[in-house]
Amino acid sequence: MNIAKECRDILQQEGVNSASSIDFEVNGEVITLTLDYIIDAYMQASDESQLVFYSALKKSLEAKEMGIEKFFEGMGQLLLMTHLSKKFDV
Repeated sequence: MNIAKECRDILQQEGVNSASSIDFEVNGEVITLTLDYIIDAYMQASDESQLVFYSALKKSLEAKEMGIEKFFEGMGQLLLMTHLSKKFDV
């Protein structure tokens, strides 16, 4: 199973363009991540983590109060926090 393709298929079925982007403000700087980038970043993780991402995406469809947009906002924030924590040793 190609999990990245499955994720993009879900987006397409929901009428969401995977090339669309989300802006995040980090220390006064706007950082833009596309949904494709977020998917690709998580697909670099272990097989188990990929399945967790895929399962969580499917669950976001069922949770009307969360939805796909909130899911990708949260996953994007997590990516940025992980990047910043690696950049700055605390």
